[in-house]
Amino acid sequence: MSTKHVYFFGGGTADGDGKQKELLGGKGANLAEMSKIGIPVPPGFTITTEVCAAYYDAGKKIPDAAVPEIDAALKKVEEVAGKKFGDAADPLLVSVRSGAALSMPGMMNTILNLGLTDASVEGLAKKTGNPRFAYDSYRRVIDMFGSTAMGCEHEAFEHEIHSLKHEKNVKLDTDLTADDLKELVKRYKAVYKKHVGDDFPQDARKQLYLAINAVFNSWNGNKAIEYRRIERITGLKGTAVNVQAMVFGNTGNGSGTGVAFTRDPNTGENVFYGDYLINAQGEDVVAGIRTPEHIDQLEQEMPAVYKQLMEIRQTLEKHYKDMQDIEFTVQEGTLYMLQTRGGKRTGSAAVRIAVEMAKEGLIDEQTAVKRVAPDSLNHLLQPQLDPKSKVKPVAQGIAASPGGASGKVILSAEAAVAHAAKYPNDPIMLVRKETSPEDVAGMHLAKGILTSTGGKASHAAVVARGWGKPCVVGCEAVKIDEKAQTVTIAGNVVKAGEFLTINGTTGDVMIGKVETIAPTMTGDFATLMTWADKVRKLKIRTNADSPADSLKAREFGAEGIGLCRTEHMFFGEDRIAAVREMILSTTVEGRKAALAKIEPFQKADFVGIFEAMAGLPVTIRLLDPPLHEFLPQKDNKAGAEAVAKQIGVTVEKIFERVDELHEMNPMMGFRGCRLPLVFPEIGDMQVRAIIEAAIEVKKKGKTVLPEIMIPLVGVLEELTILKKRAVAVAEEAMKKAGVQVEYQIGTMIELPRACIAADKIAEEAEFFSFGTNDLTQMTFGFSRDDIKGFMPTYLADKVLPIDPFQTIDFAGVGELMKIGIAKGRASRSANHGQHLKVGICGEHGGDPDSVVFCHQIGMDYVSCSPFRVPIARLAAAQAALGAGQRDK
Repeated sequence: MSTKHVYFFGGGTADGDGKQKELLGGKGANLAEMSKIGIPVPPGFTITTEVCAAYYDAGKKIPDAAVPEIDAALKKVEEVAGKKFGDAADPLLVSVRSGAALSMPGMMNTILNLGLTDASVEGLAKKTGNPRFAYDSYRRVIDMFGSTAMGCEHEAFEHEIHSLKHEKNVKLDTDLTADDLKELVKRYKAVYKKHVGDDFPQDARKQLYLAINAVFNSWNGNKAIEYRRIERITGLKGTAVNVQAMVFGNTGNGSGTGVAFTRDPNTGENVFYGDYLINAQGEDVVAGIRTPEHIDQLEQEMPAVYKQLMEIRQTLEKHYKDMQDIEFTVQEGTLYMLQTRGGKRTGSAAVRIAVEMAKEGLIDEQTAVKRVAPDSLNHLLQPQLDPKSKVKPVAQGIAASPGGASGKVILSAEAAVAHAAKYPNDPIMLVRKETSPEDVAGMHLAKGILTSTGGKASHAAVVARGWGKPCVVGCEAVKIDEKAQTVTIAGNVVKAGEFLTINGTTGDVMIGKVETIAPTMTGDFATLMTWADKVRKLKIRTNADSPADSLKAREFGAEGIGLCRTEHMFFGEDRIAAVREMILSTTVEGRKAALAKIEPFQKADFVGIFEAMAGLPVTIRLLDPPLHEFLPQKDNKAGAEAVAKQIGVTVEKIFERVDELHEMNPMMGFRGCRLPLVFPEIGDMQVRAIIEAAIEVKKKGKTVLPEIMIPLVGVLEELTILKKRAVAVAEEAMKKAGVQVEYQIGTMIELPRACIAADKIAEEAEFFSFGTNDLTQMTFGFSRDDIKGFMPTYLADKVLPIDPFQTIDFAGVGELMKIGIAKGRASRSANHGQHLKVGICGEHGGDPDSVVFCHQIGMDYVSCSPFRVPIARLAAAQAALGAGQRDK
């Protein structure tokens, strides 16, 4: 811990500067910086984040060494301000505010007007000749100090002011007279005593130290903890405390307060954007009690102040080289700046601001690339709900796939297919407890997907992200009654066919229809992506299972397909019957006959994908899921009856096969490479379809680069057997066509054993692709569909820093990946003199932190859903530029 605990600022000087955000917090560092560059800042001091950490280490006690420094800094503020703290005749009042290294707007505590007492409020009234202002300030500090430092209910104070306004028959706080406010102070003091059991403290120094404690305590308040969890903020020591001389916007019509942005945070337009209130203090602007004026109006009311504010706007942007969020107060015509920080902005605004600032010469291209948070690009890529809508959320689930969607409630995939056939223009909202591969036909038709269970890596979430469909999962408030064809959400009953709306960006669920607005793909977006592509080293591929997905991914800049899941091709109405016939067959001949019906569809799919990705590599995973997922389960008798009729077998036969295929844990059962080892005819059909499709496209003069990926390999022998058979099928197809196609055969590394034995597996594998979804499951022993019961506790109690299905677990799963890459590449190089191409195709491929990790461990590419390709491109560029990455 530093020997200096308190840093002074003000009067054109400062002990600290803007580079010390870790120590002084963002607010304290910027106050020091503004003071140094000549911005009018009221004097004050910052108690460091290290003191906050020491406060908790000492059992919530300010360390003794800090106390004399606080007292000395306070005396210095008194000298600059020309007033004394606690003085009865002309008191210095202070604000006490939080300020962490990273901005956490509204998450921690603030107290204004500290230092007022029964004696000093009289002195303030006499000194200023403005008793209304004095008692207005006093009632505010009793409220803020009571509710913030002493645990009083803020609503109790609100009740008193509303009662008084009703008694006096006035609408606004500003309509209350000085005598009214004196009465309000009495009532506030009574509320304070009732809740605290003691009188409001009449010792200003006692107020100050209790307020400092309150700010430190707010660091571990529930809302601050939750905000840090959501924003993935870890590793901070705590909050700093900023104690600053008060300036007053509530002294009359020559005073006011406001908040503004140096550019529009919604669009990025280079205009001054904000609000202000005359005769008010800062909390009035954000509390919604009074309607503020647009900042432009200030030019009419206070032209000199507005001109100075515009000059400060330019100074701050030039100095910080970023859009700023500022707070200011005007006291009787004199302007003071209370805060500046990098402004929060939408994704579209972030892109526009970064590109325009680069073109203005404020920053260079690489800084512009680093300036935009990759995940914020979601705003640009998905339709959004109309912000003017008045429809309010009734429940919230997990935001699984961004964008807004409204649709008519449909409760099964079969019903969705039937509804779409009858009413092709109707928007569908598929609402399920959970989804499985059997639901993909209905999922594909839906505008949005809502499930009552599951997490961000559940089937619904993964598929929805891949298709760019809005999705909310794990919404426990959703209760589905398929028999009654209703959904009950937080007590509200919605019938099938009625509208529901979801916001996949926030997790909100709304009853009724909300219009959506199209995303705005500006020229600035293309410019930023071009700049990003100049510097990134990682290639970016996509996970795509259809020509349409492939074309969309290319539009977003994909450089190939890293994962084509062939099982998604099996669910079309024109092919699922043959798939089920194959599964129900008990003979090789029967399975081959059924597969012969499927093969033309598989080949046609591959032709379309190869043509869409001409010239780019396409990694195709052979059939991976367990076969039972393609059959109707025993709780779906109606579905079984329809299948039985379709393929000419009995329901009993179907359920008998379901029983045969039943597994206690299918994710660790008969799937992946185990399927073609037992049923080689399945693998033969798929390899033949791939190679024949490649031949057909090559004959059209297009370059084809197929990569056949064998999933779930754990031992070399599995790959040896399957590769030998695949090569034989491929060679036969090429010999028959008289056309040679370049192809590779590799494997998906999804088992810990495969990472450890990677040197052996690389003797046969020509490439590795890490399937981090399964690798995470197998490493932790967690089921990604069943973590909701304990993961929130794990994250809240810091058992884990982050959900490992969202961001790669660097310390465990990541170490296995490093081992696999090192051993695999060493073996491939030694045995074949070749570089082993390595990528990642799990959901982590679109997570910015995971992309940075993949860059750092030397991967060749990452693969993600089409709508996350731009996010991965930007994250890869930032990784190449050395952008920071949190420890996981």
